[in-house]
Amino acid sequence: MRHNARVTHTAPPSVPVTRRDAQTDTYLNAQGEAVVVADPYRWLEDPDHPDTRAWVQAQSAHAQAHLGALPARDAYHERLSSLWNHVRPGVPWARGERYFRMFNPGLLNQPLLQVAPDPHGPWETLLDPNALSADGTVAMAEVSVSRDGQHLAYATQSGGSDWLTWRVRDIASRQDRPDELHWSKFSSAAWHPDGHGFYYSAYDAPAPGGALTAANSHQRLMFHRLGEPQAQDEPVIVRPDQPTWGYHARVTEDARFLIVQVWNGTDPRNLLWIRPLDEAGAFTELVAEFRAMYSVSGSDGDTLFVHTDEDAPRGQVIAWTLGGDRRTVIPEGPDKLEEVHVVPGGLLTLTLKDASHRLHLHGRDGTPQREVPLPTLGTLSLSTHASSPEVFYGFTSFLHPNQPYRVQLPGGTPEPLAAEALTFNPEDFEVTQDFAVSRDGTRVPLFIVARRGLPRTGTHPTLLYGYGGFNISLTPAFNAGRVAWLERGGIYVQANLRGGGEYGQAWHQAGTLHRKQNVFDDFIACAEHLIAQGWTSPTHLGIQGGSNGGLLVGACLTQRPDLFGAAVPQVGVLDMLRYHQFTIGWAWASDYGRSDDPQLLPTLLAYSPLHTLRPGTAYPPTLITTGDHDDRVVPAHSFKFGAALQHAQGGPAPILLRIQTQAGHGAGKPTDLIIEEQADLYAFLEAHLRHAAP
Repeated sequence: MRHNARVTHTAPPSVPVTRRDAQTDTYLNAQGEAVVVADPYRWLEDPDHPDTRAWVQAQSAHAQAHLGALPARDAYHERLSSLWNHVRPGVPWARGERYFRMFNPGLLNQPLLQVAPDPHGPWETLLDPNALSADGTVAMAEVSVSRDGQHLAYATQSGGSDWLTWRVRDIASRQDRPDELHWSKFSSAAWHPDGHGFYYSAYDAPAPGGALTAANSHQRLMFHRLGEPQAQDEPVIVRPDQPTWGYHARVTEDARFLIVQVWNGTDPRNLLWIRPLDEAGAFTELVAEFRAMYSVSGSDGDTLFVHTDEDAPRGQVIAWTLGGDRRTVIPEGPDKLEEVHVVPGGLLTLTLKDASHRLHLHGRDGTPQREVPLPTLGTLSLSTHASSPEVFYGFTSFLHPNQPYRVQLPGGTPEPLAAEALTFNPEDFEVTQDFAVSRDGTRVPLFIVARRGLPRTGTHPTLLYGYGGFNISLTPAFNAGRVAWLERGGIYVQANLRGGGEYGQAWHQAGTLHRKQNVFDDFIACAEHLIAQGWTSPTHLGIQGGSNGGLLVGACLTQRPDLFGAAVPQVGVLDMLRYHQFTIGWAWASDYGRSDDPQLLPTLLAYSPLHTLRPGTAYPPTLITTGDHDDRVVPAHSFKFGAALQHAQGGPAPILLRIQTQAGHGAGKPTDLIIEEQADLYAFLEAHLRHAAP
C-alpha cells in the first residue's frame, strides 16, 4: 500500500528543508497483522533524480559551511598530510622467478605495483594506477600473477564502485594485452597453471541506470583464454536455479584440481566442490549443503587440508581424502583459528587470542613445532607457498604501520624487509586491553590507546569505534588519523563486539538475527565502562563505525542519545526494512534477517536507526558520511537517515551529511580524499567533544 501526497516541515534556517512524502508500506508481523510503516524520504533512493541531486548539493553546502569553520580543521589536515607521508612497502609475494609488492613512497593517491628479482630489490614499477585517472579515483582492486610470473591479471574499480574491469599485462614488456573483461564483482582471478587463461566471476550487465543500485544476482564462474574476447569466455558454473550463489575458484598448487567454494551471501557457511583441472562435467560435491565453513588450505596428493568450523566453532584442520576419509589434524583450541597455510612439511596457523594474532608452525600431522615471535599485540597478513620455506608477512599495530617481514621455515628468525618509517614517537603512547561487562554478563574486550601516563580525569575526548557483524574481527591496526587524534590529547578505543569473529562462530552468531541487540548492548557497555573507569564522560565521548559499524552507531545513537557527545556513522546500513532491495544488500540477511519475514520484522523495527528516531529528542552532534558511488551500502541509507534525524532533532546540535563525490564504500579511495575526510571527522569530534588543543 503506497500513498504519495506531499507534506513538508519547517526546519531551522541553516538546515536544508527536506520534502516529506506521505509514502507508506505495509508489512506482516508474526501474528499475520498488517504493520503500516511510513517512508517519507523514499524519493531519496533515486540518486540520479534532479530533486535528489539538488538535495545533495544543499546538504553538502550546509555540511561544508560547518566543517570548514572548525577551529582545528586546518591543523588536522596539515598533521595528517605529514603522518601519511612515509614510505609504505607492502608484503612481497613470489611468482616464478619474480617477487611482487604494493608500494607507496608517501602521498601517492594509489600505491604502485612493483616487481623485483629478489625480495630486497631492486624494485621497479610494473603498474602505476595513478596514471589511470587524473584525480586518483581509479584504483587497482585485485591482482593475480600467473604461476610462471609472465602475466598479470589486474582489476580496476572506478570512483569507489565494487564493479571490476579486468585487464592483462605482459610483465616483461610492461604493456597491456588487448584482454578486457567487464561486469565482474566480488571476484579474484585464478590462473591456469600453464598461463593460457584464468577463472573469474561475473554478472550480466545491469540495465541502463542500474549499475549503482540494482540487485546483484546470478553470478557465474567463467574461464577467460588470453587473447580472446570476453564474449567467448567459457562458462564453468552457471546456476539459473540459484540466483544468490556465488563462486570463488582456486587451482591446487600441484595443478591437479579446480576447487570452488560456493557462497550464499555473507553467511560464512559454504559448499565445497572439486574436479580434475582440465576435465569438463560435474564437480564432486565434497560439501553439498550449507552447514559450516570450509576452506581448502592446500593438498598433498589426494589429501586436502581443510580449515573448517564444522563441530568446532573456533575452527579446526581436517585431512580429507578424495575417497571421503577424514581425520582431525589440528583440533579446536582455546583461540580462534583464523587461517591455515600449507608449507613444506608443515602447517602454518594464524590464530586470534583476545583479538590479536599469534603465528604457529605445526607438522603435517598437526604436532606443534614453534611459535613465531611477534613484536607486540598486532595483526598479521601472510603470503606463503606450499613448495617454498620462504614466508612473508606484514605486521601492524595501533602504533606501528604495516611492516613486511621474511622468515625461513622451519627455524628461521623473522627478518624485517624495510626500516620502519615514522613521523611520530610511538613511545609517547601506550596500548592496554580491558574488558567491559555487557547487559547479560558477557565479557567484551576493548583496546584503549592513549598518551602514556594520561590521568583518568573523566574529561578526555574519547573516540569509541566498533563493528560487530559478519564474522569480521577488529584487530590492532595503524591509522594515521588516530595518531593525530592521540597527539592532541584524545583517547582511541576499539571494541570487539559480538557479531564479529574474534572468538569464533558462537561469538558471531550471538550478534545476529534476533540476537542483534547484543551488539548494541556490548557497545553501550563499553561506553559505560570507559566512563566508570574515569577515562571520559558522556559529553566527551564520541562513537564511530562504518558500514555495519554505521548501523551500530546509528542504533546506539537512537537508543542512548544521552550517552554520547558526538556520533559519526559512516556508509551505514540505516534502513533495516529495505536494505535488501539494493545491489548486494540481500546477501546480509544471514546476519540481519529481512522485513518480509514476519518473524524478523519486529526485531528489525526495534533497532532500525531510520525507524527508531523520536521527534523532539535532543540528539548529539552527528556527522553522517557516504559516497555517491557506494554500490555496497547505497547512499540512500545515509540520505534518508540524515533527513529523518534533522527532522527529529529537538536540540541545538548540528546534524551534517558529508557526501563525497567519486567515492564509494571505502576501498580504493585516493589518499588526498582520505586526508580530507579524516581532517573533517577529527576536527568535528574535537570541536563537539569540547576538546581544547594543547
